[in-house]
Amino acid sequence: MHLLRSLGPAVAHVPPLEALRAGAGALAGLGLTGLFLLSPGVDLNLGLYLVAPFGASAVLLFAIPNSPLAQPWSAIVGNTVAALVGVAVCMTIADPVLRIAFAVALALAATMLCRAVHPPAGAVAMTAAMNPDAIDALGFWFALSPIAAGTVSLVILATIYARLTGRRYPFRQFDDPSPHGTHDRAPLERLGLSEDELTRILERYRQSFNLGVEDLARLIGAAELQAATHNTGPLTAQDIMSRDPVSVSPSTSLSDVADLFKHHRFTSLPVVDENAQFQGIIFQIHLINRARDDAMQRDRGFRPALKRLLDRDRALPVRAGDIMKASGPRATPRIPIGALLAMMADGDVDAVPVLEHGRVTGIVTRTDLIAAMARQAVRNT
Repeated sequence: MHLLRSLGPAVAHVPPLEALRAGAGALAGLGLTGLFLLSPGVDLNLGLYLVAPFGASAVLLFAIPNSPLAQPWSAIVGNTVAALVGVAVCMTIADPVLRIAFAVALALAATMLCRAVHPPAGAVAMTAAMNPDAIDALGFWFALSPIAAGTVSLVILATIYARLTGRRYPFRQFDDPSPHGTHDRAPLERLGLSEDELTRILERYRQSFNLGVEDLARLIGAAELQAATHNTGPLTAQDIMSRDPVSVSPSTSLSDVADLFKHHRFTSLPVVDENAQFQGIIFQIHLINRARDDAMQRDRGFRPALKRLLDRDRALPVRAGDIMKASGPRATPRIPIGALLAMMADGDVDAVPVLEHGRVTGIVTRTDLIAAMARQAVRNT
């Protein structure tokens, strides 16, 4: 099921009007470029002809103009550098397979170093490597015409089309003036984070090629506003709890409990009966204490005692119900986090189950509580 989900669409639904706008833009861009700047045929003397990578560039420029990969520097410099690399490789390597592989690989490295990554640039280098006859006729002129000339044409037309259709291209810079004519940034960008800090965030998560600094600022601001609408008052257990708790029955063997702790990296497991009613909770420390007591009684090491305990559990009926804690604290979904903090002040409590009508609907761990407190602290600063 997870594999099938991973093969599904990774982007949000696109309104039909937006899809029509992008398609019409590509039609206008490629049509005008071919009509006014490039001849409809193939002129190997001047290089006036359309190449397939222009179609890929049109997708970026007209469908996702906010992408860092679609900006004028990325498009023009990326395609031109890739063309220069492709021509040089085509003139150097005779074997067609090696020629194509080296052209694309070196073009990728070169455009990254130039901070001009543009996916169609790989196709530009490949086009040069696959057409030695054209390269023999044009040489490095291929990088200027058709590649640079055609890309510049597409960028200019994309800029005009974006303005005509209410979009902004090239990509807005982080220090663009306010639309109100003041020095204030847009409300969604007043995050207390500088351009350098936002850039470092993108670099840390290796997203500099997927997201621009201003888009990150707007997304963080929008997310903060959306999160604020969820909590107009104090945070409660239902705001921070884990909603998919893994539980065991009183008859679950200790070896199975240990396997669940290891697999999920939990420190606690609720115990429920056959009617899903809460019976108690097992903390990982319960298994450790049981093994420690066994080791002290036999005057042996802790690890052998734990192994012996689990091995004995496979033969003897030592179950989850025998070591669970039935009298520990529990919460309702609407209990404030201040009360949860008091419940976990005791070092023996690592998690508090959240119950509704006697059934476990979630669990709040120390990690959940610390994350919630940190989030509130950030909002209050």
